[in-house]
Amino acid sequence: MSYSYSVEERFLRYVQVDTTADPNATSFPSSAKQKDLSKILVSELQALGLTDAEMDEWGYVFATIPSNSDRADLPTICFCSHMDTAPDCSGTNVKPIVHRNYDGTPIVLPDDTTQVITTEKHPYLLSKIGDDLITASGLTLLGADDKAGVAIIMDFAQYMMSHPEVKHGPIRILFTPDEEVGRGVERLDMKRLNADYGYTLDGGPLGDIEDETFSADAVKMTFHGVSAHPGYAKNKLVHSMKLAAELIDSLPKDSWSPETTSGREGFVHPVAIEGGLETTTVQFIIRDHDTSKLAEYEARLKSMAESVVSNYSGASLDFEVFEQYRNMKEILQDLPFVTDYAVEAMTRAGIEPKRAIIRGGTDGSRLSFMGLPCPNIFTGEMAIHSRHEYVSVQDMQKAVDTLVELIQIWEKHQ
Repeated sequence: MSYSYSVEERFLRYVQVDTTADPNATSFPSSAKQKDLSKILVSELQALGLTDAEMDEWGYVFATIPSNSDRADLPTICFCSHMDTAPDCSGTNVKPIVHRNYDGTPIVLPDDTTQVITTEKHPYLLSKIGDDLITASGLTLLGADDKAGVAIIMDFAQYMMSHPEVKHGPIRILFTPDEEVGRGVERLDMKRLNADYGYTLDGGPLGDIEDETFSADAVKMTFHGVSAHPGYAKNKLVHSMKLAAELIDSLPKDSWSPETTSGREGFVHPVAIEGGLETTTVQFIIRDHDTSKLAEYEARLKSMAESVVSNYSGASLDFEVFEQYRNMKEILQDLPFVTDYAVEAMTRAGIEPKRAIIRGGTDGSRLSFMGLPCPNIFTGEMAIHSRHEYVSVQDMQKAVDTLVELIQIWEKHQ
């Protein structure tokens, strides 16, 4: 479409706002600085004419693009992205760099020249030759996950407000905190959101449309040892850290882990360990696209841990399971038109749609089970959670085009 996109300029500004989530915090949002971006977005939405734009006490941003359709029976469609960035890599002092007309040669990041982005490591780049790419400078992640989505929705809002001839039903915009630490919709007021169907903008390659995620649990395993003075510990001391280490060492080396699985294969993944002589806690994440397999994995993991503990007199184990999110496919399979409309929108925008699965989750995973069926649309964000993270400006622009087509499809079909 003929349009002066704002998505690049917006993205470059948004990634410089530090919104790193804190996985160890008990507050919500987990880091107060996430609200810095919330406030910016509210101000910009209001400037576009979305007069009800607001931030609630938890940092969620809401806004409405009112219907301009002659039809009064249209559902309300929500577009959602998260504002936080992953704690896996620093998000402080992000310095975005635009690489115009990418030519396929290695990109050496200037603030750490050992960080080199190549087509060998990142094959998707081969399809981006000629595009304008944005990277960070080598010391931080970029934050395309998911500020690309935020910028796309903001540019879409600008387009809709400046093109009243485009007929559409009611549109709700939602920006969330803390998605990266699994708490993105923990405090979301669904009545306040007041939408019928949704789409997250948090996907990767151009054309990807995803309506299937992992189902996810967390496990907290606490090993209790027996303390004793190390000088007089023979036949007395049982070191809880060694119990935990023995369990981790017993995990399969060629399967059942993120580094050995792909596609729909699930995994069991230790993500944190903390403790001392008497007590050590190990935290795991458990993932599979088949929800029923989570209980199987957890039973196997518990059996392995109990086997370790049984070899040491006085040792004991606490094993706790926490549900995180479930495969959105369990909801969306009964509402195929929600995904089909996105496929149609991409085709109308000149994009080849590709149905894909997510080896992870999105806010849409939980939203789908909270009454908002919510597949995931591409943004172009790649190499996420790393210093090699990059995004194509043209991919983001194509995502804007997709949303413009998509909202018109809803107006036509419903």
